[in-house]
Amino acid sequence: MYVVLGASGNTGHVVAKTLLSRGQKVRVVGRDEARLKPLAVAGAEIFVGDLTNAASLSQAFHKADAAYVMIPPDLTSTDYRVYQERISDAISTAILNAGVKDVVSLSSFGADKESGTGPVAGLHNLEEKLNQIGDANVLHLRAGYFMENTLPQVGAIRKMGMMIGPVRADLKLPMIATRDIGAAAADALLRLDFQGKQTRELQGQRDLDYSEMAKITGRAIGKPDLGYIQAPNDQIKAAFVQIGMSENMADLILEMAGALNSGHMRAFEFRAAANTTPTKFETFVSEEFVPAYREQVAA
Repeated sequence: MYVVLGASGNTGHVVAKTLLSRGQKVRVVGRDEARLKPLAVAGAEIFVGDLTNAASLSQAFHKADAAYVMIPPDLTSTDYRVYQERISDAISTAILNAGVKDVVSLSSFGADKESGTGPVAGLHNLEEKLNQIGDANVLHLRAGYFMENTLPQVGAIRKMGMMIGPVRADLKLPMIATRDIGAAAADALLRLDFQGKQTRELQGQRDLDYSEMAKITGRAIGKPDLGYIQAPNDQIKAAFVQIGMSENMADLILEMAGALNSGHMRAFEFRAAANTTPTKFETFVSEEFVPAYREQVAA
């Protein structure tokens, strides 16, 4: 039996669907039963529970042989780091209580650092807590910068005519599609060829900076001159809050951007076949960004 947290999210649903397609027993965990129902149709067992509740998660992990664990984002949280700690405490306690032997966790590049990395510091702590479970084999997937992080640029392009953010225009980032993270996690769970406590970076198809991403995006949406500018943090924070993000989360993301810009947060592994994933940024733009852009333009 496999247990998948965040099964209605970008990575978790790929993990669950892949395992189900291989004929595996899968229990999907979430707070919203309606969002999990499509996976139930595909054969998954649904468990509705609170990820901050160790007792609830212990039931979710009952008789599980392996699990995919992650901390779902909450952009409206007024204290996101406390939220992260509550979930990582519950996950690690539940895995210990249930005796789960093999665990794949969603982490991030930069999780080697204890602090100064915004929300990634919470993933560092998740790794540390899981590493303390002596009998469990744990693989931490330190994923790169999500291509999906560019989707809010749809609004910036419509309003300002350019892409805008807190990251340096020339900063090369390991850009990865979340579908590839889910595929890598599912593959690891099917193979179960990791022992002890391990980390593995997932660096995407290639490194790109925002200037390059703007050019690729601009060509796809019919704006070949589209550019990117790094705006001051106060302007970025105001924009984040305006679209519904809490001030606390905005501050954490800006801290992460600062860590990226300074090199405090960076990938460490040499790029190789094992940490390179297939989806090109051009593919993501055509399949995800362009439809989102056209939908907003039509609206």
